[in-house]
Amino acid sequence: MRRRPLDSTVLASAGYDAERRILELEFVDGDVYRYWVVPARAWRELLEADSAGHYFATSIRDRYPTEKL
Repeated sequence: MRRRPLDSTVLASAGYDAERRILELEFVDGDVYRYWVVPARAWRELLEADSAGHYFATSIRDRYPTEKL
């Protein structure tokens, strides 16, 4: 999946597959996770957030099924 770099102290990059509703996040420590059944709204809000790390912590983490790659 193609990811975009993020200006964040927590997240290095993020990508989204709208057809499969999969959000892929790369953290600054190099870990990559996939989040399943994520609505497109959450992807847009992540990209538009003042703090991508805060948005992740409050709106994504622990809310969607997760797989570490």
